[in-house]
This record gives sequence, C-alpha cells and structure tokens, in this order.
Amino acid sequence: MAADWSNYLNHNIPCSCGRTHLCDIETVLIEDGAVGKLPELIRKGGFHNICLLEDTHTKAAAGDTVLAVLGEAGLQAGRITLNASGLLPDEAGIGSVLTFLPRDCELLLAVGSGTINDLARFVGYKLGIPYYIIGTAPSMDGFASNVAAMITQQAKTTYEAQKPAAVIGDLSILSQAPMDLIAAGVGDVIGKYVCLTDWKLSHLVTGEYFCPFVEQLVRESIRRVTEAASGILERDKQAIAGLMEGLVLSGIAMSYIGNSRPASGSEHHLSHFWEMMFLQHGDHGAWHGTKVGVGTVAALRLYEMLGEVRIDPGALERYDFEEDKWEHQIRRIYGQAAPSVIALEQKVHKNSAEAAEERRTALIQNLPQIEDLIRKLPPASGITDLLRRLQAPFHPAQIGVDRDMFYHSILYAKELRNRYGLLQFLQDLGLQESLARRLTQELY
Repeated sequence: MAADWSNYLNHNIPCSCGRTHLCDIETVLIEDGAVGKLPELIRKGGFHNICLLEDTHTKAAAGDTVLAVLGEAGLQAGRITLNASGLLPDEAGIGSVLTFLPRDCELLLAVGSGTINDLARFVGYKLGIPYYIIGTAPSMDGFASNVAAMITQQAKTTYEAQKPAAVIGDLSILSQAPMDLIAAGVGDVIGKYVCLTDWKLSHLVTGEYFCPFVEQLVRESIRRVTEAASGILERDKQAIAGLMEGLVLSGIAMSYIGNSRPASGSEHHLSHFWEMMFLQHGDHGAWHGTKVGVGTVAALRLYEMLGEVRIDPGALERYDFEEDKWEHQIRRIYGQAAPSVIALEQKVHKNSAEAAEERRTALIQNLPQIEDLIRKLPPASGITDLLRRLQAPFHPAQIGVDRDMFYHSILYAKELRNRYGLLQFLQDLGLQESLARRLTQELY
C-alpha cells in the first residue's frame, strides 16, 4: 500500500516521548510521471528565478527531461551541470555550486541523489534558498532528512542543513537507475537493524533520548524495503516505489529527531571510515549504501559474537585510557583527518576511564535488556542472503576493504562521532580487540 504522506508531513505530532515532531516538507510525490507535476508545484510556491543543479550523469538521467517539462509549461530555469567525475560533497563541490549559482536564484532544483542532494541542501541552507530534490536513483535515505553528510577537512561530517520543500520520485526515472545504485538503497535501509539497536543500547547505557514512535517509523521503512526486495531486480515499479518510500520514511524519521541518530549507527561508522581511507588514496570506493550494507553484515556478526559471550560483570575491569598512545594510533591510521578526530575526543572525552566506568555501571544494571536487544537482531547470514540475491556486495573485500583496513575500522571507526553504539560498547566490555581479530580472521 502506498504511503499516505499527509500522515507524516506538515502537522505537529505530540509524542509519548515528550517531544512534538514535525516534518515541514511540503510535498512528497512518488509515482509514475511525477516530474510532470513540477510546474504546478513551482507556480504554487510562487517561484520565478529557478536554477537546476545536476551533474553529467544525472543530466542524461533526468535533467534534460526536467527542463523539457518546464519549457513546455512556459517556465525557464538556469542550469548548473557539474562534472560527475570526482564530484564529492566537499569544499570543492560547494565552491563549484557557489561559483555558478545566479545571485537571484529563488529555488534550486536538485536533479540527482546522494552528492547532488547534499550539495543543494547545504548550499541552499547557507544562502536561505529552498530546494526540490528530483531523485534519479533510490540509492540513499537522505532525501527527506535535514542533515547533510559532507566531507570537510578530510573527515566525513554531518552538518545541520535544511529539508527539501519537495521530494519528487518519478518511477519511470527511478526504475531505470543503475542496478548497483538501486541495491545501494536497499543496503542503506537494512542498516537500520543495527542503528536502532545501537540507539536503544545508548539509551540504556548513557541515558540518551530515545523515541519509540520514531523507532516504529524506521521499522516501517525496513518493512517496505524488505517486502519490495523480490521485485527489485526485475525493476518492477511497485517494488521501486516501496524502496523509495522506505528511504523517504527513514529521512522523515531523522527530521523528526533533528539528527541522523534513528538511521545511522555503527554500520555507518564503518562505512564512513572506509570511505575516508579510500579518499586518502584518491578513490571514493563503493556507493555509500553499498558500504553500509557490507557494514551491516559485519556489525550484525559482531553482535552475534557478543551474544555468544557470557558477559560477566565481575570481570569488567576499570581501564586507563592512554591518551598519548591513542593519539599516536589515530595520527597513524587517520592521516590528514586525524586532527578533527583528536579534537572531538579532547572535547567530549568519550574514551576516558571515568566515562567508561560510568557507562559500565549502567551496562551492568541493564544487562538483561541489552542481551534481549541482541537476541532480537536478524542473523547476519539472512542479510547476506538478501544482498546476494540483489547481486550486491556483502563481504568487505568485495568493495576493496583489505584485511588491515577492516580490522582497524572495528577499532577506530567509533572515533568519528560522539555517538554511543556497538563499537564503543565492545571497548567498554574489553572485547574490542579480541572480536576484531576473530571477525577479521573469519572473513579473511
């Protein structure tokens, strides 16, 4: 059943969590021929000076079609076409958009998915210009969120930004996207199994805010995508619609909270770490969602291993955080990105012995609930089978992650965010290195 977007958009939702949720996206259209409704939306918004942002790939996928539709309706738009080769949501990408953006632009039409969406979202937010996103591939869950995943100072960082005024998912366009991009969208959504568990874990251990209503919304996104999986390889439009709806619902969940917590956990930390390592060698690596899918299998396997270990509260010894030794390792592993990672630790002290001791006290008090969380996770083998059926990578070596990079990611990917989850939990238990070695040996 198609999503009724009026249930989620443009009205306050008082919640049992104590907050009132709101997602003020004006329109979500996921249907065949959705691009044909753009002129009506633009006129309704009262926009006159429009600029289309695309890259050399999305120009062919949808940009030419969008301009033709606007032209037939008597609407004109400026056009920024960025070179897709090497294009990233980084300082250079931001600079390219700013260089060519007309001063009188009133509305950005972002034609693309991950990178184009983040650039339009970030630049529009900085300049106070609203934007519509016309998706060209159901490849990631950031369409409806209010954060932009940017690469700044060599580090992957999530910035506050703006939601699009409209999300346009034309099934005729989305269903023709490259299959590896479609499979990446599935990978991004199945990662929610891990991030929701991480979020609940953090709630139990650190007291972090948690919302059951938002959790159920994210689980609905998982349901829509897993039910659609069987028709995706055939490019069935209803299956593609289910995938796109799941991705948008995940973004709405993030907008309700105001950050990416409901949709990003340890599986994303692994993905971001790998991406940063690739970038330092001049390579972007696999698609974001593809890396997330692989990271999900790894994180689920770590949770399984953790479930096999009898956690003995009496054996959880206090440890001393050797900051100098840690900093040396961070500089060695992260290279150019090390200063921002070190600065985060100096600001929040999440690795300090005092912080770890406080978390371990809560961990012991809530151990039965934590063990129950782990038991409820799907098996890693099931997610592997799903990805295999989609002809998508499921093993880190399939996306170029070698043995050392994989091992280091389990140890150090958690340093990218001040966000408690599986990887920090393993360190608190004193199991991080042993399970990292065990899983690395198992996979390689």
